[in-house]
Amino acid sequence: MVRAFVLICLMMFAISTRAELEVNIEPANSRVKANIEAFVGPVQASSRREMWRLARPSIAQAERAAQALGYYQTRIRPQVTGPNNAPTLVLNVTLGEPVRLRNVDIRIEGPGQGTDAFALTTPGRRLRTGAILHHGYYEDLKTLISNQALRYGYFSGRFTEHRMLIDIENNQADITLVYHTGERFRLGEVVFSETPFNENLLQRMVPFRTGVPYDADLIAGLNRDLLSSGFFESVQVSAPANRADEDGLIPVDVQLQARKKHSLGFGAGFSTDVGPRARANWTQHWLNAKGHSRGAELEVSSPRQKLSAWYQIPLTPPQSSALRFFTGWQNENIDDTESEAFTIGAQYQKRLRSGWERVIGLRLEQERFSLGNESGDSTLLIPSISFQRTTSTGGVDPSQGYSLLLDVQGAKEGIVSDFDFVRANASAKGLYTLWDNHRFLSRVNLGGIASNSFRRVPPSLRFFAGGDQSVRGYDYRTLSPTDSSGERIGGRFLLASSVEYQYEFIDRWRAAVFIDHGNAMDSLTDPRKTSAGLGVRWVSPVGPIRIDLARSISDPDEGFRIHFSMGPEL
Repeated sequence: MVRAFVLICLMMFAISTRAELEVNIEPANSRVKANIEAFVGPVQASSRREMWRLARPSIAQAERAAQALGYYQTRIRPQVTGPNNAPTLVLNVTLGEPVRLRNVDIRIEGPGQGTDAFALTTPGRRLRTGAILHHGYYEDLKTLISNQALRYGYFSGRFTEHRMLIDIENNQADITLVYHTGERFRLGEVVFSETPFNENLLQRMVPFRTGVPYDADLIAGLNRDLLSSGFFESVQVSAPANRADEDGLIPVDVQLQARKKHSLGFGAGFSTDVGPRARANWTQHWLNAKGHSRGAELEVSSPRQKLSAWYQIPLTPPQSSALRFFTGWQNENIDDTESEAFTIGAQYQKRLRSGWERVIGLRLEQERFSLGNESGDSTLLIPSISFQRTTSTGGVDPSQGYSLLLDVQGAKEGIVSDFDFVRANASAKGLYTLWDNHRFLSRVNLGGIASNSFRRVPPSLRFFAGGDQSVRGYDYRTLSPTDSSGERIGGRFLLASSVEYQYEFIDRWRAAVFIDHGNAMDSLTDPRKTSAGLGVRWVSPVGPIRIDLARSISDPDEGFRIHFSMGPEL
C-alpha cells in the first residue's frame, strides 16, 4: 500500500488543482505544497457544511502526501472560506522537522557485483546519511535495480533485504536494501522462421555470437538491423528467460515476414530551379536467396533527363554494407550549358559504427558537352570516396539535427582518363528549435577543383551557384564565371552559405527570414553575392513545402525572385 501511495503521489506531482482547494505551507516548501495539492486533488462541495465533512479525509490525504516527502511531524488546520454555494477548503500546514536518513545500507551481491550493469544504481546524494527521507527516491532505486537486472540478464536476481525503519520521535530513518543478482544468463542460438533467404545471409545479420552475456540492447539491435535491411515487412525478436536451458543459454527466436519482391513508384514535383519534373522508379528488393537486389529510375524535367539502373550484392553485415554496380545516362541543357553523359561503375557502401555512411567508388564517365563558346568531350576513370552523416529528431519534420557530407574524387591522365583532376566538396547543415516554435537553420557548402587542364573539365564536375538550394535571389546556376562572350562556364571554387529563422505562427505553418551568401568562382578572392528574403513554410504530410521571395543585396537590379521547393531541410 505504501509503495502504491508513493507512486500515485509522484505521478501526480505536477498536476494543478482547481480553486476549491487552497494549501498554505509554513515554512514555505513548494514540493510539499505541490504533492499535497496533487494527491488531495479537487475538493468540490455544494455548501460550506458539506465542505467541512470533506475536510477530515482531505487532512488524512495531506498528511500522507507530506510523509511521502519525509515530513511526519505536520500539523494541519482546516478552514472553509468563500460563499455558501461555492466554498473553498483551506489547509494550513505547519511542517515540523523532516525525517533524515541515519543508516543507509545499499548493496549489490552475487556475480553481478561491481559490474557495469549495476553501476547506475549508486544512490548518490538522494539516499545518503543526513538526506531528508523521500519515499519516492527509495522506490525509484528499487525499480532501477530491478530494471537493470532484467536488461542485463540477471533473471534470477532478487532483493534479499528491503526495509525502511522510521523513528518518528527522533526524526530518523534507516534503509537496508540488498540485492543478490544470481548468475547472468546468456544468449543462445538464433533461430529464424521460414523465409525466402538462405541461412547464411540471415546469420550474417546477427550482431552477436552464441554465448554472449544477455543484453536487451542486443535483442533490440537485431530487431532494428533486420528491419533496416530492406528485406522484411515485419520483424519480431524474442528471447524469453523461461526457455533457458540448464546452462543459462536462452534461444533467440526471430519471426520474419519477407516484404513484397517488387515496388514501383511515381512522383511529380515543381521547383523554380528545374520547373515541373516527373520521376518513376522500380525496385526488386530481393531476387534470390542471397538477398541480391536491383532497380532502375527515370527522371524527366525540361532541363534534365536521366535514366539509371543498379544491381546490389549484400556483404557482411548485409544490413549495413553492400557492393553496388550502376550505370546511367543523363542529358542536360541549362542556359549556356549542354551535356550528355554516360556512366558505368561500382561502389562499396558501408555504415560505420560511428554512424557515418562511407562510400568508396570507381566509375568510368564519358561526357560530350558544349560550354559557352567551347565544346568538347572527356573520358575519365574516377575513383571517389565520400562520408555522410545525418542525425535528427522529429521524423519528417525534425526539430533539431545536422547533416554532414564530404566527397573527394579525381582522375589521373593516362590511366584511361584524358587529364588530371581532383575535386573536393563539403557541406554542413544544422537545425535547432527553441521554445517549440522558433527554428534556426544554417548551411554552408564549400568546393574546389585542382586540374592541369581545367578547360577540359566537363560541366557536371564544375561548380555553379544560385537557385533554391544555393543563393536565393538568383536563378538556378546563374552565378558562375563567364567566358569572353559573357556566357556562364562554371567555376573552380564554390562557397554557398545561408542563415534562416522560422517562426511557427499557426500549427504546421511557419514564416521565415533568411540571408544567403556565396558564389561560384575561379579564385577565392573573387567577389561573392549576398541576398535576403522572406518565406512561408507548410509542413505537409510528405515534408516541408517552401515558398521564398528573395532579392539580391549585391545586385539590386536583379529584382525580386520567387523560389518554390519541397523536401527535407536536412
